[in-house]
Amino acid sequence: MQPRSAQEQETIKQILDLTRRNNIQIIKLWFVDILGNLKSLSLSHREFEYAMNEGMGFDGSSVEGFARIYESDLVALPDLDTFQMFPPELTGAPIARFFCDIKTADGKQFEGDPRYILKKNLAAMRRAGFDAFMVGPELEYFYFKDNKHPETLDCGGYFDTIPLDSSYAIRRQTMLMLEKLGIHVEYSHHEVAPSQHEIDLRYDEAMKMADQVITYKTVVKQIAASNGVYASFMPKPIAGINGNGMHVHQSLFANGENQFFDANDPLYLSQTAKHYIAGILTHVNEICAVTNQWVNSYKRLVPGYEAPSYIAWGRKNRSALVRIPQAKAGKPAATRIECRFPDPACNPYLAFAVMLGAGLDGIARKLPVPAMTEENIFHMTAQEREKRGIGTLPAYLYEAVNETRRSGLVRKILGEHTFEKFIANKDIEWEQYRCHVSSYELEKYLSVL
Repeated sequence: MQPRSAQEQETIKQILDLTRRNNIQIIKLWFVDILGNLKSLSLSHREFEYAMNEGMGFDGSSVEGFARIYESDLVALPDLDTFQMFPPELTGAPIARFFCDIKTADGKQFEGDPRYILKKNLAAMRRAGFDAFMVGPELEYFYFKDNKHPETLDCGGYFDTIPLDSSYAIRRQTMLMLEKLGIHVEYSHHEVAPSQHEIDLRYDEAMKMADQVITYKTVVKQIAASNGVYASFMPKPIAGINGNGMHVHQSLFANGENQFFDANDPLYLSQTAKHYIAGILTHVNEICAVTNQWVNSYKRLVPGYEAPSYIAWGRKNRSALVRIPQAKAGKPAATRIECRFPDPACNPYLAFAVMLGAGLDGIARKLPVPAMTEENIFHMTAQEREKRGIGTLPAYLYEAVNETRRSGLVRKILGEHTFEKFIANKDIEWEQYRCHVSSYELEKYLSVL
C-alpha cells in the first residue's frame, strides 16, 4: 500500500486523539457493493492506527459484483476525510465510521469500487472544463409496521401535519440526527401516499452527497427500528398509490460560478444546461437500469402516479422526465435541472455517475434540446406523443437492461468490470422474476383455467 503522506499522517494523529478523548472503542469501515448495499467491517480500538495506514483486507468474492474467487483479496482503505463519530443515542455505544476506497492486494485501485467509478467520472468532468458537480436528492420512503407486510402507520397526504402521529415524531428524530451528523437538511414533509415521507438534503458536491445518501438511508432505517417500525425505500411497495422516487437536482460549476445559469434566457438556462438536458434525454433509456435497478422499479414508472414514464422536459411539468425548478431572482447558484426518474433504491455513486456522463456527452456533442412540453403528458394519446416525438422509458427491467447492454456510453462510464458484473446480476434478477408465480396469477387463473 502506498505510504500515507505527511499531511495524512497528521490527520491520522488528530483522528486517533479524537477517538481517545471520546472513548471510541469501535470504528466501522463502510463501502457499498455494485447494487448500493452497505457493507462494513468493525475494528477494535487496537487496530485503528494500522487500518488508517494500511487498510483492512477482506474477501471480495463474497461481495456482490466485486471480485472472482481467484482475485478475491481486497483492501478497504479508510478515506480520512469521511471520519464521523456517531452519537451514542444512534448506535448505543461510542462508535465512529469511515467510508473506504477499495484497493487490490498490491495497492492498486480496484476497478469495481462504486466510489472510484464516481471519482473517475468527476475527473472526466474536470477535463471537460468544470470543477464541481452539485446534486441535491429528494429521497422518499415509507414507514411500515414491520418488514413483512406494507401496513402503513398513518392516513396522511401531501404536506399534512399530524402532530400526534408516530411517523411525524420519527421523521423529526431522523432530521435532528442527520443534523448532528453534519448532514444539512433543507426540510421534510409528509408525501402524497399514506405513511410516505421525504427529507430533502441541502445540495452538495456529488461524492460527498453520495456518501450522505448512504448515511441518510442508514439513519432513516435505524431511527425507525429504534421506534419499533420499519422504513422502506422500495420503489413501489403498495399497488395503487404513489411509489418512492429520488428526484435529483443537479448543476455544473466552474470557477465558483453556476454554468447552468444564463441571465438572458427566459428560463435562466445556459446553452450548457440545455445540452446537458439533451444528453440526459438522449441516453435515459441506456442509463435507466442503473438509476432504476430493480424489477420493482418499473412498477413505479407508470402513468398517473407522478413518476415520469415519458421522455420529455418542461418548466412546471411534473409529468416530464426532466423539470426546471423555478429560478430565484438574484440567485444564479440555484439554477438547476431536476431529474425525476431515479428511485432511492439505486446505488447513488453509479446513479450520479451515469447522469453526469450522459449530460457531459450532451455538452461535448452540443446535442440540441427538444421543444419543452408543458402539457400533462399522461393525458396525451399515443398519437399525440408520437407527433411530438415523446418517447417512453423501458416498461420492465428486462427492456432497461437490454438498452444498457448495447450502450457504449454506460460501458465507458462504469468501466468494463462493473458493466459486465452489473449486467450479469440484472440478468439473474430478471430470470428469477420471470420464473416466479405470483399471487396475482394464482388468484386470477387457478380457479378458471
